[in-house]
Amino acid sequence: MAEDFSRGVDDGIKLAKRIYFGKDRAVAAPRPPAPMERSSTTQPYLPSAPMVYAVISDPGIVDNPDLPSYQPHVHGRCDPPALIPLQMNAIELEVDCYLDTALVTVTGSWRVHCVMGSKRCDCRIAIPMGEQGSILGVEVEIPRKSYTTQLITAEEGNEFEKTALPETGGFLKPDIFTLTVPQVDGGTNLSIKMSWSQKLTYNEGQFFLDIPFNFPEYVTPAVKKISKRKKIYLSVNAGTGTEVLCKGCSHQLKEISRSAGKLKFSYEADVLKWSNTDFSFSYTASSNSIVGGLFLQSAPVHDVDQRDIFSFYLFPGKQQKTKAFKREVVFVVDISKNAVERSIEWMNKNFVVADGTNMLPPLEKAVEMLSNTRGSIPMIFFVTDGSVEDERHICDVMKKHLASAGSVCPRIHTFGLGVFCNHYFLQMLANLSSGQHESVYNTDHIEERMDKLFTKALSTVLVNITIEPLQSLDEVEVYPSNIPDLTSASPLMVYGRYRGKFPETVTAKGLLGDLSSFSADLTVQSAKDMPLDKIFAKNVIDLLTAEAWFSEDKQLQEKIAKLSIHTGVPSEYTRMIQLENTEELKPSDTGGKKKTESNGEKQKMISRTIPLQSLGIGFGDKTATRENVPPGFGEQRAPDAAEKFVKAASSCCVSLCNKCCCMCCVQCCSKLNDQCVLVVTQFLTAIACIACFECCATVCCPGDDG
Repeated sequence: MAEDFSRGVDDGIKLAKRIYFGKDRAVAAPRPPAPMERSSTTQPYLPSAPMVYAVISDPGIVDNPDLPSYQPHVHGRCDPPALIPLQMNAIELEVDCYLDTALVTVTGSWRVHCVMGSKRCDCRIAIPMGEQGSILGVEVEIPRKSYTTQLITAEEGNEFEKTALPETGGFLKPDIFTLTVPQVDGGTNLSIKMSWSQKLTYNEGQFFLDIPFNFPEYVTPAVKKISKRKKIYLSVNAGTGTEVLCKGCSHQLKEISRSAGKLKFSYEADVLKWSNTDFSFSYTASSNSIVGGLFLQSAPVHDVDQRDIFSFYLFPGKQQKTKAFKREVVFVVDISKNAVERSIEWMNKNFVVADGTNMLPPLEKAVEMLSNTRGSIPMIFFVTDGSVEDERHICDVMKKHLASAGSVCPRIHTFGLGVFCNHYFLQMLANLSSGQHESVYNTDHIEERMDKLFTKALSTVLVNITIEPLQSLDEVEVYPSNIPDLTSASPLMVYGRYRGKFPETVTAKGLLGDLSSFSADLTVQSAKDMPLDKIFAKNVIDLLTAEAWFSEDKQLQEKIAKLSIHTGVPSEYTRMIQLENTEELKPSDTGGKKKTESNGEKQKMISRTIPLQSLGIGFGDKTATRENVPPGFGEQRAPDAAEKFVKAASSCCVSLCNKCCCMCCVQCCSKLNDQCVLVVTQFLTAIACIACFECCATVCCPGDDG
C-alpha cells in the first residue's frame, strides 16, 4: 500500500509537468528527487506533513483550470492512479500540550490546481502523525458540500464494512492516516481541518514534541500573487505548578504568556515558502528528584461514565544521585568451533515443526528460574511476532504465578512485532506484572522500538508504587489496575475514576534502588483547564480493550465503544465513517430558475455515508502465524523482515549488555517466522553460551518451524 502510494506520487509529479502556469510563477515545476535522495528511502514520496493529492486515473483531465494549455490528448489510463500533490494556500498549526500528551489540530487550504475546470477528480488527504499518534477527526469544506468523519459502533458499521474500499480511507502506515474526498471540481479550494493526539517523548528531565511539518517545495502556489499565510499556536501545561523552561524550538515563536507550569507561544505571517522542517519543541518542568502531583475533575456532562476523574503523575527527574537497583550479570562466551557445532546440532535436533507456538512452558520456566531472586528486580522479556490458541489460559496461569511470587514479582516486559500477534494479549501480560509493553507494525522501526523497551525496563527507579488512601474511595477504578514501575526514561501517568469525597492528603509510596522506602505527598489540585478524559482516552481504551479481550465481557466492550465515540478515539469496537452533506437548491415556481439564500429560498441538505476500513489492529491472526507469513503492516510482502529483526535484536542485545550492569533479566524469545528463527538461532549460536548469576538467560519457545 505504501509503495503503491509512493509510486502514485512519483507518477503524479511527472504528470504535473503538463500544467502551464504562464509567466507569473514563483516556483519551478515539480521535480523528482535526485538519485541520492531516492536512495535514502525505498518510499521517497510518503508525506512528511499534512498533504492533499488529486487522484488521477485519466491523465487527459490534467491541466490548469484557469489557463488551459490545449495540450494534445493523452490516451490510456493511470493504473494505479497518479497522485498529484495539490498546492497549499494557507496552513495553521495549533498544539496543546498537557502532561505527556499533545492534542494537535491542523487547518489548511488547498486548491485543485491541476484539473480542468470542467472535470472532476477524487482528492486524497494524507496525515502523518508523531509519536503514538491517534487520529481524532477530519472536516472538509468545499462549495455546496461538506465532509466529516464520525465513529459508530462496530455493530452499526458491519453493514458498511463490506462495501468499504481501501482507497476511501484508513491507515496507509501505522502513523499515516488517509481519507478520500470524492469528485471535486477542478479549480476548487478545499478547507480542511484535521486533528490527532500524540505522545511527547522524554529524556533526562526534558519533554520533546515532534510534529511532521516538512512541506515539499512543489506545494507552494506557482502564481506569485497568491498570498501564503502560516500560523502556529503552541500552549504547554506541564501540570507541575513550577516554572517551565523552553530548551529548544525549530520555528521562530513569540512568547505571549507565562505562568506557573504554563507557557503560550504564537507565530503568524505571510511567507514566501512553506515550512521545510518538522515542528519540534522541547522543555523541562521537573527537578532532579522524583516529584508528583494529583488532579481532580468532575465528569464531563455527556460522558458515559459519570464518576469523577482523578489523575496523578510522577516525574523521575534526572536521578543523578539515585542508587540503581541491584544487578548482577555474568556473560561467558565460548567462541571455539566445537561449541558452535554443538549448538547447531542441538538446534537441528530440538527445533522441529509443531502446530503453533507453545508460549507457556518457557514463561513458566522463566518464572521458576527467578523464584529465588533476592535484592533485585527479576525481569522477563517476552518477544513474539505471532499468536496462539491458549493466550487467555497463559494469562490465567501467569496471574497465579505472579500472585504467589512475593513482594517483588517478576516484571514481564512484552514486545509485539507485526499485525499477526495479539497486541492486547501482550498488553494484558505486561499489565499483570506491572511490566512495560512495546509494539511495532513496520519492520523499519524494530530496532528503535526494541531499544526503547530495553531502555525503559532497565532504568527503573521506583517499584511497588501505591497511592494512599485511594482504598477509602467508593467505586474506585485505576488505569492501569497494576501501577507500573517508574523509570528514568519516562514519567508515570495514571488515570482513574471514583465516587465520594477525595482525601485532601495523598501520598505516593514505593521502593527505591537500595530497597529503602520512598514516600512523597502529592499536591492535590483541580484540573479546570485540562481535558483529562481526552488526554488519557487512548491509554484507557487500550487498557480496557485488553481487559475486555481477556474477560470476554460484552458489557465492557459496549462501554469501550461508548467511550470511543465520546472522545473520538478509534477502538476495536467502533468503525469510522465519512458523512457527506450536500446543499441542494430547489428551483423556483416561475421561470425554472433557482433561488438563492438571499431571496429567502430554503436549502435542502442531502446526506450520504461513506464507509471506511476498520482502524483497529485486531486480536492477532493465528492462520498467518501457522503459515509463517512475514510480519509487516498493510501488505504481506516483506523480504527483509527477518534480516532487519535479527539486526535489531543483535543491536539491542549489545545495548542490553551495556545497560544491564544490574538486576535479573530473562529474555523469553517466543515464536518467530521461519526466516527469523534461522537468523536468530545463528545469532544465539555466536553467543554460544550464556551463564548467569542471579541475572540473565535466554529461553526460546518452539513454534511452527521449531
